[in-house]
Amino acid sequence: MLPRPAPGINARRELCMHVTLRQLAIFNMVAEKLSYTQAASELHLTQPAVSLQVRKLEDSVGLPLFEQLGKQIYLTQAGKELLRYSREIFGQLGEAREMLAQMKDISRGTLLLSVATTASSFTSRLVAAFLDQMPGATVRLDVSNRGTLLRQLRDNEKDLVIMGQPPSDMDLVVEPFMTNPLVVIAPSSHPLAGRERISLQQLAREPFVLREPDSGTRAAMERLFQEHGLKPLIQAEIADNESLKEAVAAGLGLGVVSLHTVDLHLQSGRLMVLDVEHFPIQRKWYLVYREGKRLSPIALAFKSFVFSQIPAQSRP
Repeated sequence: MLPRPAPGINARRELCMHVTLRQLAIFNMVAEKLSYTQAASELHLTQPAVSLQVRKLEDSVGLPLFEQLGKQIYLTQAGKELLRYSREIFGQLGEAREMLAQMKDISRGTLLLSVATTASSFTSRLVAAFLDQMPGATVRLDVSNRGTLLRQLRDNEKDLVIMGQPPSDMDLVVEPFMTNPLVVIAPSSHPLAGRERISLQQLAREPFVLREPDSGTRAAMERLFQEHGLKPLIQAEIADNESLKEAVAAGLGLGVVSLHTVDLHLQSGRLMVLDVEHFPIQRKWYLVYREGKRLSPIALAFKSFVFSQIPAQSRP
């Protein structure tokens, strides 16, 4: 047996079906002026037209909204309650109008951007340069692991996602915009530092600090080892890319990271890139969004900006 509707639900449906925004706007003006004549003047309508719309609204509500004592009209209790809700409705419509205007105006729009943790350093520089050109815009930047990025894509939560290995089981628009070379890093004091053409076999005897199992960087590295009949010796798993580099610098093991993420560490001399055969593994960075998604003006502007900023030699 189907549950019985809650008391009053049909009345609410009837109200929603018959009350119009025009009626509410006229009602608001009459409630503000407490005069049909003044309300009609403000709205550039005749007094009978204003009175008619108020009567229609009262018929829909099923309660009187105004009462007249002598020559003065007053709001009834029902009128006071409806006025409160009516003001909320027009307030929300105003917010919606402002938000839609911002979405059309690139200079004031908000971009919802999510990026893989391995892309956070160069993406931050891109976002900063983008906002320099559009200081009134806002970018809500979310740095997440691969699992979170996949969920956000599935649920269509973001305008754009930057990642290194788009999934193949979703309907997505996938646009490569920059090469993503993966390299082996080690502390500068490591015995292999400075050696040339280190073999994969020798590398397989060294402990590694790697990202979580569903990381695209880790998957690419393990795939290369597997193709050569090898298996990496995993000393530790770290979900955060910055923490991984710190662990490598501390001597916990070797690491595999995007070359774009280690500039500062290389400059400081704390880390170095090892010369290993079959490395760097050449991958790509992608701009990703749901197929059929209508990108907002600011999302289109950022997408165009990204492709304009990447040097030709770094493009796929």
